[in-house]
Amino acid sequence: MAKIGIFYGSTEGNTERVVGQIQEALGGEDVAALHNVNSSSAEEMEQYDYLMLACSTWDIGVLQEDWDTFVDELEDVDFEGKTVTYLGLGDADGYPDTFVDGPGLIHERIADSGAKFVGFWPTDGYDFEESKAIIDDKFLGLVIDEDNQADQTEERVATWVAQLKEEGFGA
Repeated sequence: MAKIGIFYGSTEGNTERVVGQIQEALGGEDVAALHNVNSSSAEEMEQYDYLMLACSTWDIGVLQEDWDTFVDELEDVDFEGKTVTYLGLGDADGYPDTFVDGPGLIHERIADSGAKFVGFWPTDGYDFEESKAIIDDKFLGLVIDEDNQADQTEERVATWVAQLKEEGFGA
């Protein structure tokens, strides 16, 4: 079984495409397994010691629809001893006041769960006003803006995955 569980929701395919790139950069499906939250369960999440929670933000700070349905499942997951990171997708130009709020909304549910959080990402290089996905002046995890900065996605994924590996994520 893969060591890392990547749980994502994807409406238009952007998040699914990016988690596929991350899966490959981590070492493929033998290392990281993809789980669309529209057909996942807390029991599946329980199987992994390393979790990546990938969510885009819709409208004005709303969870992606599959995550909106799944987020209550997190209450049934024992995060004690697990290592968690986030991937957030958003549109900084269209929604600068709620940029990548999705991971922040998920984090609010599990912040005190006993999990260890890794993969914090700098806010430099993004033009936005506010985000619920920031702690101590860094994003909770990798942030991708496919609407305005798609040309930076590949490099950001490679840099972040190298950072995760240095932090022992999946080791």
